[in-house]
Amino acid sequence: MPDVVFDVRWPDGSTQSFYSPSLIVKDYFEAGAEYTLADFVARTREAMTLADERVRAKYGMGCSESAMTLAGVEYGARRFAKRAETENGADTGADAGKVTIERFRSWGPPQGY
Repeated sequence: MPDVVFDVRWPDGSTQSFYSPSLIVKDYFEAGAEYTLADFVARTREAMTLADERVRAKYGMGCSESAMTLAGVEYGARRFAKRAETENGADTGADAGKVTIERFRSWGPPQGY
């Protein structure tokens, strides 16, 4: 099953890479596009759910990497939403900045198979 890594730039300019066990993530994001934190989390949740379902259908079990990716995205988004609330003194999580999809990277086929 083809997999992909997607690199994101958080609102503070830091970057992080996330793994998807399926190319479905490319249907939810576009390289170079910006997304609000809430939209980024929602799109990631839907994409990782579908990716997990694809892995389950093919191999008979889900993919823990999908859950780990979603957890990492949710943690990052909470971090920036909390920072915005602290700095602005209000519930501004939705306005806590934008996430940019920097690029997609493929690992290629597994070696030795």
